[in-house]
Amino acid sequence: MTNPITTEVRDGILVITSNNPPVNALGAAVRQGLAAAMDQLARDPELKGAVIRCEGRTFFAGADITEFGRPPVEPMLPEVIDRIEASAKPVVAAIHGTALGGGLEVTLGCHYRVAVPSAKLGVPEVKLGLLPGAGGTQRLPRIAGIEAAAEMCATGNPISAKRAAEVGLVDKLAGEESLLEDALEFAKAMVGVEPRRSRDVPVHGDPAFIEKLATENAKKFRGFDAPAANLRCVQAAVELPFDEGIAFERQEFMKLMMGTQSAAQRHIFFAERQAAKIDGIPEDIQLRPIRHVGVIGAGTMGGGISMNFLQAGIPVTIVEAAQENLDRGMGVIRKNYDASAAKGRFKPEQVESFMGALTPTLNLEDLADCDLIIEAIYESMDVKKETFAKLDAIAKPGAILASNTSYLNVDEIAASTKRPGDVLGMHFFSPANVMKLLEVVRGKETAPDVLATVMALSKKIGKVAVVSGVCFGFIGNRMLQPRQVEATKLLMEGATPDQIDKVHVDFGMPMGPFQMADLAGVDIGWHRDPTRIESIRDALAAQGRWGQKTGKGFYDYDEKRRPSPSADVQKIIDDFAAQQGVSKREITSEEIVERTLYPMVNEGALILEEGIAQRASDIDVVWIYGYGWPVYRGGPMLWADHEGADKIVAGLEKHGFEVAALLKQKAEKKERFNRPV
Repeated sequence: MTNPITTEVRDGILVITSNNPPVNALGAAVRQGLAAAMDQLARDPELKGAVIRCEGRTFFAGADITEFGRPPVEPMLPEVIDRIEASAKPVVAAIHGTALGGGLEVTLGCHYRVAVPSAKLGVPEVKLGLLPGAGGTQRLPRIAGIEAAAEMCATGNPISAKRAAEVGLVDKLAGEESLLEDALEFAKAMVGVEPRRSRDVPVHGDPAFIEKLATENAKKFRGFDAPAANLRCVQAAVELPFDEGIAFERQEFMKLMMGTQSAAQRHIFFAERQAAKIDGIPEDIQLRPIRHVGVIGAGTMGGGISMNFLQAGIPVTIVEAAQENLDRGMGVIRKNYDASAAKGRFKPEQVESFMGALTPTLNLEDLADCDLIIEAIYESMDVKKETFAKLDAIAKPGAILASNTSYLNVDEIAASTKRPGDVLGMHFFSPANVMKLLEVVRGKETAPDVLATVMALSKKIGKVAVVSGVCFGFIGNRMLQPRQVEATKLLMEGATPDQIDKVHVDFGMPMGPFQMADLAGVDIGWHRDPTRIESIRDALAAQGRWGQKTGKGFYDYDEKRRPSPSADVQKIIDDFAAQQGVSKREITSEEIVERTLYPMVNEGALILEEGIAQRASDIDVVWIYGYGWPVYRGGPMLWADHEGADKIVAGLEKHGFEVAALLKQKAEKKERFNRPV
């Protein structure tokens, strides 16, 4: 293997270059090369200083993730950074692209930092349940100040080079095309000056900001261990000498590294990348070109779906049956874009460009030239089959036909065409322009290149895509169903909506089953006959308790949509339970978990048994990105691994559930669904 670190001498300055594509990860060979270069700098009296730079599209963008879980290889990054910092000759970091995590820590070991204006700097470790453990929490408050350090460490969000220069993290902004030359000039100017070592710089800023940041982000940080650990380390930088702060940082880092939360967050990091791989399809398969997309339906889903493609630079033709509906849909898209522009997310000219690439029409025939057509209409099999039969006659050969159905059989929809190989499901989640998850449903006839094309396209439009087989509800909604069924049974047996919801929120969910029902609409899927009361939901819907939109559902809502328990709802529940002959009793939080979350794991095991999901981690990705499962628990199947399959089987059997064969097998053999990270 070629050494990723090379050196050359320019005017007495040692230029140390990393060329380790694609992101110059700080793997063992890079660390060894950097250490050797520092030795060269120290022993050669002709060398007056050094510049550390990277080839390719970025500076060091972090650790080498392929080393995760492997035995460590010396030198470790903290040692390398200490050697850089200890140099008696000035060392300058020349930053372009991104300097993230360990990459930023390398720059903090350097005595000075020069960056191009387009560069970004950050310590995103908190997003993997960790902290910058190579001295980052101790050096950053000394160089950038307490405020910037606390915010960067606790949120993981990078800052621009311009902002970095304002807080002292960057010493000079270079020209976009003259980074090396500008860094060399800076290094030469520092020759003969005592190097400025980060460890020797006094911490500056307002220590009270640390607590203020924690308070302001209490909701966002809820349930996570890493943000608080990062802030404790920044606080240690304020209170302790440097070496003691480093020891504290190491202690906190190891706690996180060995804990379940970081394991879960690292699991999802890898799972998201694994989900993009399609079993049975070669990676080099020829993809179909997607230059123009058609969307049928200009409602909430159709409009949101269209926005994804417009933002990716792909023109969209959107179809509605009535002019009124089309105008309303176009208005909502415009309103959403204007709101985003007002927040600075888009420039006004970008909004005009997006809207200019959107063609509204009332004619399906206008989709004849589209490469991909997505149906986003009423969830009725008859309506969808009729639509796809029409598309079959209109769409050009090779066009991909997709349904946004949430539940229905994609194979049945495909059978209404003479080209079932061109048909699949693209199940977007609402709001479609915001939610990252996309379930890509592979029918029995779906052509390999069709599936591969849509999976690649998903990445282009900013989605995390997961392949699902055909079944009712696919992966996510299929697993949601047993949770909702059991939650409703628990209501009749003595639990209250707020008790059940609290258990789920305490678990880390953004909301519980009944809060979710109120948000989505209690009347969704209701048969619309107020005399036909077959469930608690029917009884609520018959009384106009449709959720937040009517100010009352499972909860009563005030003018600010704040919920409170409803005596009327409790009477409806009690009356229905009595009619069904269900006796009331005390329900514990433990039972709620066993009867609402354990069945989800059981359904996940069935999904794997049936080959609906390619791998357990795909199920976890669906629930993290589509349903708000707490990322620090890693998804339902990883959570099952941490709980133990034997414990889950025992809980299910205690409550009379039929246990999936795969889950029983995992319990008997003491196996996991996922390999440890």
